[in-house]
Order: sequence, then C-alpha cells, then structure tokens
Amino acid sequence: MEFVANCALARPDRHPDLPVSVNLNDTLLALRNEAFAAHGNDRLAEAIALYERMLSLKWDMPLIHNNLGHALAALGKFDAAIVAYRHAIEIKPDYPEALCNWGAALYCLGRLDEAEAKCRQAAAISADLAGAHHNIALILKEKGRLHEAQQAERRAIRLAPRNTSYYAHLASIRSFKTGDRYIRALERMAAASSPMSSADRVYLHFALAKAYNDIGQSDRAFAQLLAGNRLKRELTAYDETATLARMARTRELFTHDFITTRRGAGVPSPLPIFVVGMPRSGSSLIEQILASHPEIFGAGELTLFDEVAGAICNALPGSPPFPDMALSMSAEHFRALAATYLNKLVQHAPPAARIVDKMPGNFLFAGLIHLALPNATIIHAVRDPIDTCVSCFSILFKKQDQTYDLAELGRYYRHYQTLMAHWQRVLPPERFLEVRYEDLVGNLEAGARRIIAHCGLTWDERCLNFHHTERTVRTASATQVRQPIYKTSIGRWRRYAALLGPLLAELAPLASA
Repeated sequence: MEFVANCALARPDRHPDLPVSVNLNDTLLALRNEAFAAHGNDRLAEAIALYERMLSLKWDMPLIHNNLGHALAALGKFDAAIVAYRHAIEIKPDYPEALCNWGAALYCLGRLDEAEAKCRQAAAISADLAGAHHNIALILKEKGRLHEAQQAERRAIRLAPRNTSYYAHLASIRSFKTGDRYIRALERMAAASSPMSSADRVYLHFALAKAYNDIGQSDRAFAQLLAGNRLKRELTAYDETATLARMARTRELFTHDFITTRRGAGVPSPLPIFVVGMPRSGSSLIEQILASHPEIFGAGELTLFDEVAGAICNALPGSPPFPDMALSMSAEHFRALAATYLNKLVQHAPPAARIVDKMPGNFLFAGLIHLALPNATIIHAVRDPIDTCVSCFSILFKKQDQTYDLAELGRYYRHYQTLMAHWQRVLPPERFLEVRYEDLVGNLEAGARRIIAHCGLTWDERCLNFHHTERTVRTASATQVRQPIYKTSIGRWRRYAALLGPLLAELAPLASA
C-alpha cells in the first residue's frame, strides 16, 4: 500500500503522568528523559538502546515496551515491534494504545485479520481512541469493505477533527459533493491561523485537492496539488542524480551479450508473474484480472526481490550495489537469488500455479529477474506518459520520492521509458509482455485473454468480472479495482494542461522520438 498513513498511528506514549514514575530511581528517570528526547528527534537507534537499557533495569514498564515497539516499527522492524507490544499487553492487558500499535505493525506485515482484531480490541477498551478507528478504516479499505471503511474513518474524524491525515484517507475512499461538510471543515482548517505541522499541512492540501476535483473545480484542485507537492518535496530527501544514473547504468550493463552469456544460470520455475512499470499505470488492474483466475494468486506489492538482491550483494565481498553487483555474480549466485526469492514468495501465498508480484519498481530489475528466473513472466504496465505523471502527482505516496516535482517527475519518466524500451529489445518476447492501459480498458476481453495466454494458462471468464474478486489490495488503486472497467481516466491530464509546463517540457522529447 502506497498511502502514507500506513503506520502513522504507531506512536510513542508521552503521557506526563507515567505510571512507572513513582518507582523510578534517578537512573531510570535520566534514561527516560534521554530516550524521549532521542525518540522525539527521530534518533531511533539511540532511543531503542535507551529503552532496552531501562527495561534491563526494570522490566514491568508497559509504556516503555510500547515506545520501544514504536521505535522498532519506525525502522521497519515490525516483528520485533510486535514482541515489544506483546510484552506491554502482558503487563497491562487494558492498554489500548499498545493494542492499536500492535495492530498497526500487523497491518504493515499484511496480517490484516489479526490487525483488525487488535484494533477493534483497542477500540472496545477505549471508544474514543481515534487511531484505532483510523487503523480499522485502513484495513477495511484493503479488504474491499469500503462502506464500513468510510464509517470507521468518520468516527476517527469525529474524535480527532483536526487530524488532516484522517481526511486524506477518507478522500481516498469516497467522493465529495458541493457543500460537503468535510470540505467545509478542511477549508476552515486551511484558513485558520493556528499552527500546523508541515506534515499535517501536506495531508490538508492533498485532501482538498481530491475534494475540489470531485466537485469539478479543477484549477483549485491543482493549486492544492502544487502546494502540497511543493511542501512534501521540501520534506523529502530525493537524490535525483543518483536515481537517474542508476537507471542509465542498468541499461549500460545489462546488454544483450551480457544476458546471453549468463542465460541458463538461474532456476527455471515459472511460478512468479512480475507486474512492473510506473505507479498509476494500470498495474493494479492487471493484477486484479490475473488474481481473478483460479490458478493465480495476487500477492500484491512485495519488496522481496529488492531485499533478496540486497542480501546477495552483501554476500559478495567488496561488491558494489546493483546494478554493478551483477558483474560479480556467478551461476551459483543467480540460483541462490532465485531460490531465496521463491522460498519467500510462497510464504505470501496459498498453493497456486502462478503468484503475482506486483511491485512496479521491479522494472529496474527486469534483466536480473530474467537471469535468476528465466521462465518467470514479466508484464509491463504502460499508460499515456502525461496521464501517468499527473496521476502520480495527485497521490500522496509513501515511497515515491520522484513524484513531488513536475520537472523531476518528467525526467524520471523519460529515463524509465528508455530503460523499458531497452528491456523490450534484450529480453525474450515470450517472457516480456507490454500491456497498454488504454488498450486494456478499450477492449477488456481481448486484453485479458492476451494476458492470461501469455502466462501459459487457459482462459477463465472470471477474469472479466475482476471487480467481484474478493482479495486484499494494498495500493493507491484499492478503490478503483473494486469497480467495473471505466475509461474516464484517459486524457484526464487535459483539464490541467495550462498548469503542466515543467512536466510537458520534460516529456516533449518523447513525443518527438
């Protein structure tokens, strides 16, 4: 899921009347103050060490276990965070914040049923805990229970009416109408003189952009997008030079000869289907069609291949990171990469003939994927460049740092497209399929049949009723794939054409190519 609020509610407890304070000695008090200061300034490793030291001196402090869990979760160590939350609950069973945070960690691991249970348990203990209702809304959205998700998010807003992230999430699962009370609430917050953090203001701009777009006020919507993206870019550490150089170096290294001389080194399993491309290019629609086939399981956006490739790189003494690590890889390394990836992949899915790994960013690894898994299918989702970029610009992603500036986004798209054209030239056509979004929505059956045939499976009519398929969807398109096919997104960029100068200038070379 690319929505930024995924784990935002797993937060440290800073209540001034700490339940353990009566029994704290001077050492523990000093450690607590240091830990809170480090945590508050995002020095998470330091905070973790301090929390662990405190717990080594006095174990029965549920608040410290909770805060330790939060710091671990913020570093992506969700399994370890869960252990910390479990300890907090063992000591204090009626600790709703720890239960809510436990649910958030489970959510991030994709264990949605368990996550929902923990958050509902937290809400039952503390009915006014807005974060629990927000987490429930996030979970229900991914399960496709959109009406219930809206109800849960409305409850969260009633309890915390100035939390702009809640409005932003509500905007992603409902349409606004003229005179909508939520638009009025957002406008009041935007006009108020009271201070607001930069992060909260980003949510406010994106929520207003969606609201204005829904009621047909395109210019006001785009003004909000420009403001929100500008502020988000200021908060984002994006190294454009390194990002574009990595794509160029990948193309330079993975030549036809490089691939041909190493062919046959990997594991010949046909299990994975990789759906790659730019975000907002139709990849979720393709996965939903595939996952509607009884022999295919859609595992969603997985970071597995990147993680496994990184582990292989670490096992190569002195090797540079991808793509140059491929120069040091032997046939044994390609097989190890494939075997480790497949072992992890099956942990994310029930038994199936094919499993879809829909991580768009895996387009960078297409050559490495083919060498490690020569029988894997790679499907490239492609959409009109301007529509794709404008759609990216309108979404507040969690990890798409290239999307917050129109010129940077255009340059990124040009490099991406050049790399994809390279993959189409050097990879076998029977392993690489390009699917255009516009063609797919223009003739769903023809497009769906082509996709299923390319995967080597027999046709199944259920693929045409993809919007009825009940499954978890963890992307910014989680709402759209619950709907029948529609064409209203084609050419949507034209309503903003006069405001897209930096983007259009960067994409102009594509039109003349």
